[in-house]
Amino acid sequence: MDTTDLVPVRRRLDLVPPLAAAWLAGWGLLALVGTLTGAGYPFGANDPYGDGANLLRLVPVPAGPPVFAGLLLLGAVVALVATGAAPVRGPLRALVLGYGWTLAAFLAVVVPDVRVLMMLGYAPMLLLGAPFGWPPVDYSALFTWALFARVAALAGGVLLAGALLVWRRRTTAACLACGRGGAAGGWTEPAAAARWGRWAAWTAALIPLVYAATRFAWLAGIPLGIGADFLAEMRETGLVWAGAGLGAFATVGAVLTVGLVRPWGERFPRWLPGLAGRRVPVAVAVVPATLVALSVTGAALALLSAPQFWRLTEDFSAAEAPMLLWPFWGPALGAAALAYHLRRRGGCRRCGRG
Repeated sequence: MDTTDLVPVRRRLDLVPPLAAAWLAGWGLLALVGTLTGAGYPFGANDPYGDGANLLRLVPVPAGPPVFAGLLLLGAVVALVATGAAPVRGPLRALVLGYGWTLAAFLAVVVPDVRVLMMLGYAPMLLLGAPFGWPPVDYSALFTWALFARVAALAGGVLLAGALLVWRRRTTAACLACGRGGAAGGWTEPAAAARWGRWAAWTAALIPLVYAATRFAWLAGIPLGIGADFLAEMRETGLVWAGAGLGAFATVGAVLTVGLVRPWGERFPRWLPGLAGRRVPVAVAVVPATLVALSVTGAALALLSAPQFWRLTEDFSAAEAPMLLWPFWGPALGAAALAYHLRRRGGCRRCGRG
């Protein structure tokens, strides 16, 4: 079997563990500098916009930088271990994997909180409106060091997870190119993935539509879940348009989620010039869906762990009720993206499986 065309794929996979190690080590050193200087820590009481909706509020500010320095530098060691092909067995392997996956989840889900999801939702409106001076916001107050640190944490978590997956493939019987093992797993077969992926996709599409309905109702002047006076204030300040922007983002996301189980999600629609009828690259669908799934899961964790959110929902109004569904939205979208990948990955040219 000719594997010449697979060389670039293997080279890209080989780059993931050292890149993860460099990323984590770099941020670990920055945290170490923050420990020595007492400056630069953007979480907890140091973040006026996110201290109440982030579990890091429980960590005292003086303890934050050294804690992050230790976690990140040890994570860089784990990523360096993942650069090797030598099998690590027994308790040491369990320790490396346990710490690695825990840190990856912490960085990708716990640290980002709701701010990353909000910026993803506002980004189209901000980018399209910037040349026209709308919306009238101070961009320096939006794109802050605190937001950048959250995005960096998300990137570090994803890189570390990728490094651990590459290491698993190298040190087991799994194929380095596709990840398949010796025995075929029933739930990963395309037919099985199509069944459970359909449920996951429709669940992940319905939840943001429920959220969007409330924001569009406010835009239409319907005080759904809020008082008439508050709605009037929102319309006067233009805040209702921000809510509509998030609702539009949620609606577009819902439509694209449905595409994960529809034919037009595998081939571009005919009305798209230059792309009509072409196959949609798997990564074009999976990468954005995975990013949003992680962001939604982080936002849900942040909201549900914030005392002020539960004070808002004491009356269980229609304004906050849709956000109670977010803990199901993220995992469902992640599962739908995984099912899409499993259905479309096809046979592997390296190992011949599939």
